[in-house]
Amino acid sequence: MFNVVLVEPRIPQNTGNIARTCAATGSRLHIVRPTAFQITDKNLKRAGLDYWHLLNVAYYDNLADFLERTKGARYHFATTKAKHVYTDVKFRDNDFLVFGREDAGLPEELLYENPDSCIRIPMIAEARSLNLSNSVAVVVYEALRQQGFDNLKELGQLTKFTW
Repeated sequence: MFNVVLVEPRIPQNTGNIARTCAATGSRLHIVRPTAFQITDKNLKRAGLDYWHLLNVAYYDNLADFLERTKGARYHFATTKAKHVYTDVKFRDNDFLVFGREDAGLPEELLYENPDSCIRIPMIAEARSLNLSNSVAVVVYEALRQQGFDNLKELGQLTKFTW
């Protein structure tokens, strides 16, 4: 299982999409407050559809609270400023994949203190960043791929749908 951490998310639809990705992959979602919305926000729940019962979520008052309560964990901090590409990392079970605010990313002090734990998704120089929910999906699925997609359902055959 992987741990997806959202530090101060601002857009409820992104958080809802990420919650759905976590539910579908068996990843645990960690939400670090403050958020720019209420967790009961209808857009957040709409994006997660009927997957909320599959979601394992933990909440933290702030980044210091999160770091204290998860002390000793193995963190990967997603940022456009990292020297390491996410595919260079050898992900391990229970790793924490940490993502920052949509408008500001993770605190620079955190990144400066942990340069070898920072990862990035390659993109052209003119692009500022990917959408947060897309970034989470990219990194989570790479981590799962490295683990052989353990515990994920494989259909193994095409199914013909009739409309």
